[in-house]
Amino acid sequence: MLTVSKGVLKAKMLEYFRTVERTGKPLIVTDHRRPVLRIEPIRKGQTADALFHDLRGHGSRSEKNPLGPGSDAWGGGS
Repeated sequence: MLTVSKGVLKAKMLEYFRTVERTGKPLIVTDHRRPVLRIEPIRKGQTADALFHDLRGHGSRSEKNPLGPGSDAWGGGS
């Protein structure tokens, strides 16, 4: 993973963008040595199934609206 300061990125932004596109590796941008941004390429040609494959089976679905009338989520319980 590449790391670069904001000042250096400003001076050589196109070069860093091309490197991220070519290698596929993310770029971490720092401000006073503290990470503040992550720049990564968009993966082309992946289906929704491929993108969210690792999340399958980790969520749950409910017919009840958790924020609807009668919900305690906003303090409006019935």
